[in-house]
Amino acid sequence: MQGRACALAILATGLMAGPASAYTAYVSNEKDNTMSVVDTATMKVVKTVDVGQRPRGITISHDGKFIYLCASDDNMIQIIDTATLQVVGTLPSGDDPELFVLSPDGKTLYVANENDNLVTAIDVDSKDVKTEIPVGVEPEGMAVSPDGKTMVNTSETTSMAHFIDTESHDVTDNVLVDTRPRFAAFKPDGSQIWVSAEVGGTVSVIDNAKREVVKKIRFAIAGLRAETIQPVGIAISADGKKAYVALGPANHVAVINTESYEVEKYILVGQRVWHLDFIPDQKTLITTNGNSNDITFIDTATDEPVQSVTVGQQPWGVVISPQ
Repeated sequence: MQGRACALAILATGLMAGPASAYTAYVSNEKDNTMSVVDTATMKVVKTVDVGQRPRGITISHDGKFIYLCASDDNMIQIIDTATLQVVGTLPSGDDPELFVLSPDGKTLYVANENDNLVTAIDVDSKDVKTEIPVGVEPEGMAVSPDGKTMVNTSETTSMAHFIDTESHDVTDNVLVDTRPRFAAFKPDGSQIWVSAEVGGTVSVIDNAKREVVKKIRFAIAGLRAETIQPVGIAISADGKKAYVALGPANHVAVINTESYEVEKYILVGQRVWHLDFIPDQKTLITTNGNSNDITFIDTATDEPVQSVTVGQQPWGVVISPQ
């Protein structure tokens, strides 16, 4: 308990804080229908933007000019100009959009529609729906391969990762994972896809060529019951050597060696850590902590928490400007 109290004190006071590169982080706050804009150098909220109802999934165009935000209860995706922080348009997402992924060429947004059991592919320029792809029950996790040829969706109730050919839009493979898969992430070289299972308490590592699970990673934190350790968000470093997994109500992020699949460290952050994203220089990772209404900055050189910053109510997703 003393170690936990000490770590929490560090987060509260920011005693470990150091300078960060000047990027902007955008955080979707699910409960109060806002987006927090955070200066990563000063680690301060510089603006709070009113957005649609129940904002969850959030991403940014590759040139950094536009934010795409899932307004889930409005059944739309809002387009926000990063220069003015004004909503400048919408995309036709389908019912209850939750998570999405932008293709490597920036032209197509693939959206998980939880209530319709569909993945919607949207042409970003024309704002038209290109196609709707039937998948499993309660689709959520979305990832696209670095070469743009394969898209993966996870379905929570079906407990599968669905592999979709982005040219034909056909589901080519279905891989069974553990209960309630919430997120998917490709390794930078495209060789593997990592899928978190919130209720199953595991991360399944899937070989992209064989389309089969080659490793299941499990977690154990001293003093915590197994059912409180619920993997959700995943971020894999640009060099492919480390994976960071948000463990939900366990209030920790796991640091995993991607070669040995060993958990090297558990980092204490805020309450109900949900998603996470790297600052582009890879020196810092930012987590969203829904129940403590804050985000945590993590130094990736030491894998230590630097500082927590209060944002809106129930922060869900985070994306960081590419420049």
